[in-house]
Amino acid sequence: MKNSGREFKDQIYEQLARIGKGISSPKRLELLDILCQGEKNVEKLAKETGLSIANASQHLQVLRAARLVEAKKEGTFVTYRIADKLVSGFFRNLQNLAEHRLAEIERITCGFFKEKENMEKIDADTLWKRMREGTVILLDVRPVKEFQAGHIEGATNIPLEELEKRLPYLANDKEIVAYCRGPYCVLAVQAVEVLRKIGFRTIHFKGSVQDWEAKGFPVAIG
Repeated sequence: MKNSGREFKDQIYEQLARIGKGISSPKRLELLDILCQGEKNVEKLAKETGLSIANASQHLQVLRAARLVEAKKEGTFVTYRIADKLVSGFFRNLQNLAEHRLAEIERITCGFFKEKENMEKIDADTLWKRMREGTVILLDVRPVKEFQAGHIEGATNIPLEELEKRLPYLANDKEIVAYCRGPYCVLAVQAVEVLRKIGFRTIHFKGSVQDWEAKGFPVAIG
């Protein structure tokens, strides 16, 4: 019985280690973070992460072997998505654990935002209150497909690359709150900088759609 018990434990921890191997690369973590926003093909993932298509494919195969992502072929393209919502929750918990245990994350984050003059932030509870009062415009600056996969209810989608040409359609009588993929995404930061330079009152919400949903606030699809 002792030997069989030992064998059982060894086999279980070997399987758990597959998850550890899957997330043991910074690039794989970034790929997983992006896929939590919605499915993407290898070409787009490679471009967003600064990888070659071959390297992106290799990293994605490791994530797939750990059962964290799934793949499907559409013509000549291979599209990836997270395996299920548990993966998204796992990634959020990993972020929270790292932020609580690794002082370097706060140092790096503070150093980045220190260079951004007067980058005002807003928390989820305050944002929810102001949205209900109708005193802010919530701007989602992620790509359209990510917005359609899930967004904060009431948000308007203007992808960052389209922002400047669509400025005439933004009301300037309300404060604008910009958000994107979460605390380590810079799309919303860049949007705030663009809008403030031309006179819009703009602040930054660093949370993701997943963070918003985890607090019990409404999320919409489509």
